[in-house]
Amino acid sequence: MNSFITRRPIWSLIIFVLVIAAIWLVFAPWPQGFEAVFGKKKLFLNAVINGITLGGLYFLVASGFTLIFGLMRNVNLAHGSIYLLGGYFGYLAVDATGSWLFSFVVAFVVAALLGVILQVAVFRRMEGQDLRQTLVTIGISIVLADLMLWGFGGNSWQIQTPTWLRGPMDLPLVTAVKSSGEAVYLSYPIVRLVIFFASVVIGLAMWLVLNRTRIGMIVRAGVDDREILSAMGVPIQLVFVIVFAFGAGLAGMAGVVGGTFQSLSPGEDTRFLLASLIVVIVGGMGSIPGAALGSVIIGLAEQIGLAYFPTYAIVLTFLIMVLVLAVRPQGLLAGP
Repeated sequence: MNSFITRRPIWSLIIFVLVIAAIWLVFAPWPQGFEAVFGKKKLFLNAVINGITLGGLYFLVASGFTLIFGLMRNVNLAHGSIYLLGGYFGYLAVDATGSWLFSFVVAFVVAALLGVILQVAVFRRMEGQDLRQTLVTIGISIVLADLMLWGFGGNSWQIQTPTWLRGPMDLPLVTAVKSSGEAVYLSYPIVRLVIFFASVVIGLAMWLVLNRTRIGMIVRAGVDDREILSAMGVPIQLVFVIVFAFGAGLAGMAGVVGGTFQSLSPGEDTRFLLASLIVVIVGGMGSIPGAALGSVIIGLAEQIGLAYFPTYAIVLTFLIMVLVLAVRPQGLLAGP
């Protein structure tokens, strides 16, 4: 007990110092000596904002994954394939209708339907059999990857940003000061900021539903003791199908976001599945705030690594995961 009390102020002091240092790096003008070592401040700010907005994309994928894997205990390693499939169908919707917003509806519906099929045909028959679920969903992901390669080819596809979201906007972040004393502000694409704030709204809504509503109580209770809930007349299997469909639908919508941010191509399914796994491990299984924190940490690590040491950027991501597993194996924001 005494050791815990003595360690806690130390960690609080370390976190406080890191927060102050981060605020200074973002808002204060950099001296020339500092820029000589770390490069222009604009490079750093772009890496930070890119990391935060990429974290929003990772959250959309990982939040669905943490619902399915962390909360419902279903090992769905086809989650990355659902992401890529939703992105491809979103691209087709934009190409056919010209509506970027409608593509989210199409991607959500397609991914949710696939999620319903997986839950009913696979996971309901293998409840509690983690190894079988893992092997079967790996096989499904391979089949889906081959089908998408056959249907869409090996090229990269880019979802066009709507005209009302094109162009940059100035953020209140000073990148430099001219000799005249005039401040130069950071310009950043509007679409990435809008999507990031949308992911924040979705995250808050999910947390409220899971923690402040009856359906959230039923889902959490059903994971622990579904027999009692079934005996009380709650259609727990229907609830699980709906939750699974929603988690898959989020991944499909994230595919549209990823196709707008970056591109859609073979291999992206594996990349985002791996990112989701790391986010859930870092943030904590079944925790929506944990998924949000883990997504931002991994997004920042990836983008800052790409900016300053691109050859070893992926190592930084795995180093963070290893440190979390060593210090807090259940995840940063998981329950005790």
